Amino acid sequence: MERSKTIQQGLKENRNQFILLVIANAFVGAMVGLERTVMPDYAAERFHLQSTSVLLTFIAAFGFTKAVFNLITGYLHQHTTRKNVLLIGWLAALPVPFLLMYATEWWMVIAANILLGVNQGLAWSSTVIMKVDLVGAKNRGLAMGINEFAGYIAVGSAGYLASTIAHQYGAGFYPFVPAIVFSVVGLLISWLFIRDTTHFISAEQQSGTQTYFSFLWKEVSYKHFNMGTVTVNGFINNLNDGVIWGLLPVWLLMNEYTLVQAGALTAIYPAVWGISQLFAGKLGDAYCKKQLITIGMLMQAAGLLLMVISLTHISVMIAMVLLGLGTGLVYPNFLTVIAENLLPAQRSKGLSMYRFWRDMGYVLGALGAGWLADLLNIQTVFIIVALLTAFGGMLAQIRMCCTFKLFWKSHSCIEANAY
Repeated sequence: MERSKTIQQGLKENRNQFILLVIANAFVGAMVGLERTVMPDYAAERFHLQSTSVLLTFIAAFGFTKAVFNLITGYLHQHTTRKNVLLIGWLAALPVPFLLMYATEWWMVIAANILLGVNQGLAWSSTVIMKVDLVGAKNRGLAMGINEFAGYIAVGSAGYLASTIAHQYGAGFYPFVPAIVFSVVGLLISWLFIRDTTHFISAEQQSGTQTYFSFLWKEVSYKHFNMGTVTVNGFINNLNDGVIWGLLPVWLLMNEYTLVQAGALTAIYPAVWGISQLFAGKLGDAYCKKQLITIGMLMQAAGLLLMVISLTHISVMIAMVLLGLGTGLVYPNFLTVIAENLLPAQRSKGLSMYRFWRDMGYVLGALGAGWLADLLNIQTVFIIVALLTAFGGMLAQIRMCCTFKLFWKSHSCIEANAY
């Protein structure tokens, strides 16, 4: 009887473990947040880098490694516990602050971001999958919203903290000192207090009604109407996030914003992204996800275009809010669409495949944006990415299906996993 209590799914039934996973994920987000506002100054101050394409190699290294380890996570979960994978992710994070603080060559920054990608791929993926294990189907969207809320609020807060420290003490060393605390505390929480959730799968598997997919990679990557479309949009979403991460601070500094002003404005985007996911995830539990995704992608496109049209303080603030709201609408619902279309036994692999493609967007975004910014200009890059993001939103509206409408007519699926 006691054993059956331990495998009862639900947010309320597992709130203590869920809260611990949320806290752990916040520390994962804080690790990467420290880099989001200060890297242009850091690269210029320590390495005298001027080329945008060279500067953005750190994002490409991070994105590629994170994508690969997102994929590996699903396979590791077949052979060891979720908690073990989470701990490996935190161990990879421990050298990161020291590499950044004491880097004497640019390759050391790349190495730090490779390890950061391992941390993000293993630790963030594991916290996502463990929360899905805990809550069951009823509150899956809310759970994903809370997870992404915590992670991206931490990203924005850490980014603002880093820019404040850099303004006071310089960008070359001190902004990365908090990462020592983040990595150690994240590791200790995961090791001492978080319990494994692998045993929840067998209980849920008995009541699963989804289809078993023989060629899961193909279904998640492109074939399945809902999952494949979400994967394409996830790729585009992170492509534009990689562009914003790499080029927005440069763009603002070029246009006479101070480092602190640029840091504060840049932090609005992940902060709004994080907060809005609390509501977006719950909306996805109640309403049509395809329309939430369409609206979210179009809002992001509008935000990117606004930065090209006007660079006044208020315009940039509105653009950051549009980008944050748009990304917040889509991010938890991407994850939920994948999770709800897969049997529990295939969910970890399927989510990992989606997260692989999604984070490969960082690689193309960073390398492509850097090359185009050097070849053309940053305004042109923003316009190209805005058009691509709008295309993703329209693809979701045309190709995805749901069983009811939200704001406009929506064709229905015969089954939850129809394609």
